Amino acid sequence: MTSSVAILRTRPATVLADYHRLMNLAGYQEVLAKDADTALKINISWHFFFPGSSTTPWQLDGVIRAMARDGYRKELIHACHNRTVVIDARLGERENKQLDVVRAHGLRNVHLYEGEEWVHIRDAVGDLADRFLCLNDVFPDGFHIPKRFIGENIVHLPTVKTHVFTTMTGAMKNAFGGLLNERRHWTHPVIHETLVDLLRIQKTIHRGVFAVMDGTFAGDGPGPRCMVPSVRNVLLASADQVAIDAVAAKLMGFDPMSIRFIRLAHEQGLGCGDPRDIRIVGDVDAAQENWHFAGPFRKMTFASRMQHHIYWGRLRRPIEWSLKTVLAPWAYVASVLYHDTFWYPLVARGRMQGVLSSDWPSLPELGERRPRRAWLSRCGRSPRIDQEDGDPRLRDVAGRAGHVSPGGTGACGPPSPACTGVSADIAWARCPRGGVARKQSATGLQHPSHSGALTRRLGDTTFCASGPAS
Repeated sequence: MTSSVAILRTRPATVLADYHRLMNLAGYQEVLAKDADTALKINISWHFFFPGSSTTPWQLDGVIRAMARDGYRKELIHACHNRTVVIDARLGERENKQLDVVRAHGLRNVHLYEGEEWVHIRDAVGDLADRFLCLNDVFPDGFHIPKRFIGENIVHLPTVKTHVFTTMTGAMKNAFGGLLNERRHWTHPVIHETLVDLLRIQKTIHRGVFAVMDGTFAGDGPGPRCMVPSVRNVLLASADQVAIDAVAAKLMGFDPMSIRFIRLAHEQGLGCGDPRDIRIVGDVDAAQENWHFAGPFRKMTFASRMQHHIYWGRLRRPIEWSLKTVLAPWAYVASVLYHDTFWYPLVARGRMQGVLSSDWPSLPELGERRPRRAWLSRCGRSPRIDQEDGDPRLRDVAGRAGHVSPGGTGACGPPSPACTGVSADIAWARCPRGGVARKQSATGLQHPSHSGALTRRLGDTTFCASGPAS
């Protein structure tokens, strides 16, 4: 079985255009029908921002822009969230700036646990359920999945990171957060088999399944939360969920076929997990990198060690049963106490500093009150503001500054050294003091036609246009 995975190196200056090229290299238009609803399955591994842990705003923004550019109608695209026992999706979409992107593009934002109908698995897939590896044992009476998924396309938006249950997590595990409800933790003792069963379900109920994985940040260590983040500047995409996970695992320094869920899915014919049989397109040499990650098991946190004892070790018999009863909230309380009130304030912020000093956007720097915006970087850049989805207040400001015309683009320019590159698809640059917003044409950057500077404060955000450029 031969599958293809697209991989590109990227940088902040080109990331939006890179996502468009990446998705087309991977042949996404052949997989996702344009007349079907498409769910963008956002990954929130922590309701706080932590590099590499959750779908990045430029990942979500890039995918939406690519689809719109290629003729997918926005009214048929929606963001998709589910909840877990320990993660607050509403908080997470705000803290990770995904909600800003969804609102900026005017998309529907679907939280599957809020008013959506769920149907019994046998009503959805019929006799396919007889072929499950483990789900019939975990849920003897069956389980329910979101009805809206039946007949929809789905695009998974994972990041490149490790996981204390599955060594690494990517496209296949992203379905774990969509297809199953709050009882999904019941499957943790058989998590590898569960992911294979879920992939089989997806291939039956969805019109098309595609994955776009962000590796601008990547996480090593006991993920998906308590990681050591690093900047890796790669993007991956594929219609084969097994293959894209295999390539990501190989980048991190793991043998994909030694990871149980990848090997099982490969053996079940659900995708290709053997890197020797995967065709790489794009920046082929990038796929040969080895980041030599330590993995999730060498330096486990107290919480991850306890999880392993509960699901696979000496605490399984006395404690694991309680997670299937009304006593389960103790796990939520324990997780909040450890991760949210101890690890994040005392450890996470220190680990983030090196990554956030890079050219990539530093999300915690953003104010809470902003005009409609997709994503902003540490340089304060905002996405394209056009007649379709731009904030009219900003169009007015930009227009009077002489920077934006219909279809125009913009960039941050010198003299500010902090204002590094931005995408050619960005029409308005919010620059730090001394930065210059300039028009850009197909032949390169042009000096603005005005002189002086214009600032306009909107909420907590100051948009500036300084010039002319030297």
